[in-house]
Amino acid sequence: MENKRETFSYTYSAKQQEEIQTIRKKYLPKEEDKMEQLRRLDQSAVKKGTIVSVVIGVLSSLLLGVGMCGTMVWMQQWFIPGIVVGVIGIAGIAAAYPLYSHITKKEREKLAPQILKLTDELSKPE
Repeated sequence: MENKRETFSYTYSAKQQEEIQTIRKKYLPKEEDKMEQLRRLDQSAVKKGTIVSVVIGVLSSLLLGVGMCGTMVWMQQWFIPGIVVGVIGIAGIAAAYPLYSHITKKEREKLAPQILKLTDELSKPE
């Protein structure tokens, strides 16, 4: 009789398995859990106010710069209009943060029921 040895060879690579799982996750449908949904809602409450206030602030800063140019560089014909444009720019810069606060407050009021519902669901012990 012939004595045959059958052996089993197995190679495991943690890095390879991790890479396989990472690639696999890219192709699975994205499921958003309640905590991710809560974070997304919280961020969306601030996003609109931030965008609007940054745009107003940047445009107002540019107006202030044009007004300063009018008063310092083009003095003969643009001194008084430069002051007016500069004051409008300063007013816009001063209004950017209160505008942000107002928009954020309104967005939070609008999202409050959804956020409170999610926080209640997450706070309950299972």
